[in-house]
Amino acid sequence: MALEIKQDLRLSQQLVMTPQLQQAIKLLQLTRLELAQVVQQEMQENPLLEEGLEESAEPAEPGEEAEQEAPPEERQEPEIDWDRYIEEALDSSRRRDGEYEVAGDEDRPSYENIVTRKPSLYDHLMWQLGVSDLDEESRLVSAHIIGNLDEDGYLRRVVCGKCGRPSGEQERDAACEAGGKHDEGHNVPIPLSEAAQQAGVDEGTVVRVLARVQEFDPPGVGARTLEECLLLQIRFVAREERVADEVLKASEEIVSHHLARLERRDYQAIAKELGLGLPLVAEAARLIGQLEPKPGRPFSTETTQYITPDIFVNKVDDDYVVQVNEDGLPKLRINAVYRDMLRGKGDLPRQAREYIQEKFRSALWLIRSIHQRQRTIYRVTQSIVKFQREFLDKGIAYLKPLVLRDVANDIGMHESTISRVTTNKYVHTPQGVFELKFFFGSGIRRLHDGGEGIAAESVKEKIRQIITQENARKPLSDQEIVELLRAQDIDIARRTVTKYREMLGILPSSKRKKFY
Repeated sequence: MALEIKQDLRLSQQLVMTPQLQQAIKLLQLTRLELAQVVQQEMQENPLLEEGLEESAEPAEPGEEAEQEAPPEERQEPEIDWDRYIEEALDSSRRRDGEYEVAGDEDRPSYENIVTRKPSLYDHLMWQLGVSDLDEESRLVSAHIIGNLDEDGYLRRVVCGKCGRPSGEQERDAACEAGGKHDEGHNVPIPLSEAAQQAGVDEGTVVRVLARVQEFDPPGVGARTLEECLLLQIRFVAREERVADEVLKASEEIVSHHLARLERRDYQAIAKELGLGLPLVAEAARLIGQLEPKPGRPFSTETTQYITPDIFVNKVDDDYVVQVNEDGLPKLRINAVYRDMLRGKGDLPRQAREYIQEKFRSALWLIRSIHQRQRTIYRVTQSIVKFQREFLDKGIAYLKPLVLRDVANDIGMHESTISRVTTNKYVHTPQGVFELKFFFGSGIRRLHDGGEGIAAESVKEKIRQIITQENARKPLSDQEIVELLRAQDIDIARRTVTKYREMLGILPSSKRKKFY
């Protein structure tokens, strides 16, 4: 068979992901913080981008702009009278030791010295150590102990659950001695003998000083185990509050020997084991429940991350108005100097003109992509408001089942676009601040045929209300909650109730039962 070359003409359609389209898709799924970071980076890399005081219309292409727009007026920078500037600076200066010292920005206190900082647990304990009556040696040992406390206020460290090596030693060796990777997640008390060796004193001194540190505020600090932490707080309660001696004694016995049974709320077994009455065990359990298992929690240095809504939904008269939040986002525009260069003012080398044109197109696409992102979020939110108007009027119990396809068909976009828009975007409504994905979810079927489904979030709210109103001494089981929901025309399985209850962070009925 002979080989020959032929030409074959075919027509086909294919999706080409241009760099501009990739950029638009990327910007669409960014959060407000990520978008601001991308814009700042682009402004540093692209000299044609600058931030304007007011948002301007999208610029046209270089060729079209020269025909449609008139050249802007020449801007004259105001002249600076340097002699007057220096003279005023000298008049406002302070004379010290016969020399002038200008009161400039460098003389003002730094920002860190002005803004108040929340004291950490270490700062709080060291302040108490400074006003204590300990001798010099005890102060050094106390400072050593305080410096080794973790963020929860415990004298412990994290070790590998398989080889038992501390986290500091694990960083030098990636492989666990017992095989595989290190298992970091086990807290063990720091041996007092090791603390004594590091502090250069005998173990008895460490024991004596640790007892003094455990008297500091907050109660329970300096403990090595959870049991010791709770016992320290019980003794503090005994000194500060009027609690019956039998309740304190029962609390100490429960913490020392029956903490696991207390977690399961097995009060009957605890009462039988200790030979106490059930009301007394219940009272001791109530006292233990008021204690703080992590004394260092109030001194946490973690900063609160506040959510800034991407869009606002406000009710005006009988209608809801959607408004995109533009605060915090730079108003980008093209630098006028480079725009004049592209209009032909002045002779530019070919390479310089090509570079400016390339950066112009890049800046133009960025501005248009941001505008398109804001318009898409606006349209999606408008559609959600149309579907979930009853929720906006009456609350979460009236949230309707909604899927991405419903909004996509309503505004004429693809489901993947709706998914990108609603990811990590937040809306402020009269009912509170919600993520846009909150409004999407499958529905629970009604018992009667033809009945409209109910959103899963609404069912969760009903479960929460049912458990809130239950008798604490006889809590409802998941099956009993199923029967109550079916009485409200909601067809739901017991395992679904269990799943929703766990998502709400609600304990099972055996652990919700109270004896007091």
